Amino acid sequence: MRCTILASGSKGNCIYLEGGSGALLLDAGLSTKETFRRMENASLDAESIDAVLVTHEHGDHIKGLDVLSRRLDIPVYATEGTLHDFLHYRRTSDKRIDSHVCRYHEHFEIGDFLIEPFATSHDAAEPCGFIIRENGIRLGYCTDTGIITPPMLDLLRHCDAIILESNHCPDMLQNGPYPESLKRRIRSKHGHLSNTAAAHCLQVLGKDVPRIILAHLSEMNNTPERVLASARQGLGLYYEEKTVIIATQCGTSCTCPQDIKL
Repeated sequence: MRCTILASGSKGNCIYLEGGSGALLLDAGLSTKETFRRMENASLDAESIDAVLVTHEHGDHIKGLDVLSRRLDIPVYATEGTLHDFLHYRRTSDKRIDSHVCRYHEHFEIGDFLIEPFATSHDAAEPCGFIIRENGIRLGYCTDTGIITPPMLDLLRHCDAIILESNHCPDMLQNGPYPESLKRRIRSKHGHLSNTAAAHCLQVLGKDVPRIILAHLSEMNNTPERVLASARQGLGLYYEEKTVIIATQCGTSCTCPQDIKL
């Protein structure tokens, strides 16, 4: 399994997950044109994508979903709440797309991938993360959540790699230019995971998960250096044994999306 981060952050989120006989797209928060451009730059085959998994209906996760799913003629999988919001309120086209409801902790298969959605805590209709298994490898995708619950930790601790949100530095958020209402939203249990909260999660998972991708960094309220320092503190003595990658938004000039072979 190979995981390529095409984009991660408030301007768009999209991940290409390649297995032995097919691929998945996790979220589609870039325009279709930009998604294809970044896939081409990374030598990824768009025609190998079997489906798109969507975590929730916010624009930075679904911007290109409508056009991309129709252009590639591939199905979209999301929770009932996410699909209802997307299909009835977010789309600008009335052309049919192939959509499928997934439910928390109900496994489903797409090709050789076995997928388990799980609940996250975000201000969206019915947000979720995913545990994805293929050929004995397990990846956990957990972003856009204000808290990490014990059941979420139990799922993530059994993964060979995790993509975990580390959205903001609490000090930068507190002293930054955002209005107080937005700061409260980000800090809330239905907001985004701070560096401190992500580090606490890594402290719990430190001895179990060998590969860690820290994602969905705020460009205004965080820096890669702060994320890495916080992760190092959370992992402690386990840090040197881990592969730790900081996922970035990547600008339009990005020619080398970040990837990791699992």
